[in-house]
Amino acid sequence: MKSILENKTFLFLICLLLGILTSFSLPPFNLFFINFLTLPVLLYILVNYVDKKTISFFVGWIFGFGYFISNIYWITNSLTFDVKFKFIIPFALILIPLFLGIFYGLVTFLCNFFNLKNKISSILIFSIFFGGIEFIRSFIFGGFPWNLVVFSLSNNLHYLQILSYVGTYSLNLLSITIFLLPVIIFFKHKILTKFLIFSLSLILLVINILYGNLIIKNFEKKNYDNLSSIIRVISPNIPIERFLSNQDAEKSINELISLSNPHNLKKTIFVYPEGIITSIYLKDLKLFKNNFKENYNNNHKVILGINSINQNKIYNSLIVLNNESEVLYKYNKNKLVPFGEFLPFEDFLKILGLKKITQGYQSFSAGVKREILEINKLKFIPLICYEIIYSGKINPNKKYYDFILNISEDGWFGKTIGPQQHLTHSIFRSIEEGKNVIRSTNNGISAFVNPKGQIIKQIKEKGYFDVIKIKRVNKTYFAKHGNKIFFYFVLIYTTFIVILKIRENK
Repeated sequence: MKSILENKTFLFLICLLLGILTSFSLPPFNLFFINFLTLPVLLYILVNYVDKKTISFFVGWIFGFGYFISNIYWITNSLTFDVKFKFIIPFALILIPLFLGIFYGLVTFLCNFFNLKNKISSILIFSIFFGGIEFIRSFIFGGFPWNLVVFSLSNNLHYLQILSYVGTYSLNLLSITIFLLPVIIFFKHKILTKFLIFSLSLILLVINILYGNLIIKNFEKKNYDNLSSIIRVISPNIPIERFLSNQDAEKSINELISLSNPHNLKKTIFVYPEGIITSIYLKDLKLFKNNFKENYNNNHKVILGINSINQNKIYNSLIVLNNESEVLYKYNKNKLVPFGEFLPFEDFLKILGLKKITQGYQSFSAGVKREILEINKLKFIPLICYEIIYSGKINPNKKYYDFILNISEDGWFGKTIGPQQHLTHSIFRSIEEGKNVIRSTNNGISAFVNPKGQIIKQIKEKGYFDVIKIKRVNKTYFAKHGNKIFFYFVLIYTTFIVILKIRENK
């Protein structure tokens, strides 16, 4: 084994394999126990077989490449709908994971400056750089907090309840540390020391799981609050290819109305997905006023995603309509998808004949604010598509609201693991914020998630479900303080590292 790891070719192949294996710990596979093998082996290689800083970078970079090429390959599916983009598919499949792998290359590169040894401090140093770089990855260049290591625990809701106190990035840091613990077996510590470390870690894990179990049980005893309106979540499941053709707007509107079965007199809020009518803009909806008036009554409100224009700028918008098709509220998406909704370096790339992946040539513009919307005394935060993936960015004004509403078009993922990964973020946001999440998607997974991350209702095929009552919880500690909690953990880790390094030097 030693001779194999000293051969750089085999060393890099092992790192690639470790990255690929680690991706199977993520949704929808959720084989989280794999991390107890792959991450310790990666650290063991870094400590014992990497003595040059340049080599240390490639160890992490190749690991990251293997990790991302096997869990975000679905990105290339969005390039299959337009022949202009098909030639890019091989490049995107390789270059995007190579770029994202750089972040993990920085992890192993920076660790090498700290003279890693077979000591406990190495675990903390590796953890703080791994967790810190993943935090940076979530914000730099617009941010892409997709498939953090902690998402491998998305099926373990008892473990995740601590999210309401510490948030995703802090729990990610703690989870990385826990996954690394088996490497202690190979460290030069006394057996008693190793036993105490494992015992203490196990005790803390059990306490956290028991706490989570207690929280969930107490929540299940809470009474439901009946909503002032029925919330009907519609999942049209319309093939995305249809949106790229000349769509008959009136026919589409009538199909959507028919699918939602609106013929009742009760107060109902109908929720349709993102961009469900792509052949027209918001200003054109007035042409179909009779279609709305004939099918909806005064007790009905309609929420849907549609493109809007203002001062020659195009926005991906969520709107609230009454039965007269009058716009009561409009929210413009704040966080846009690079290349999907806007073209970076647009002036230059247009010369090369490139455009954004979604329909049309002009890039979308980003909205500048997010406000709480209110319908029939129900207050909610609107989020469009992947805005749900940003931890600590849900409610900038810190005001009270009843639930998070997320509308999305997941057809760009195709029949891949992407929609399940996207849904996972709703589980994390619900626990962090202590809010119900109501999610309407086209070609994805529409769902109702309670404040403890439990999926109460979901639908993958064409149809709808109703939300008529919810359970509420008090405001969470994380919702109040946000991601600055992560920096408290960084400070604690740094303190322990300094103390351990001083002891090691003595």
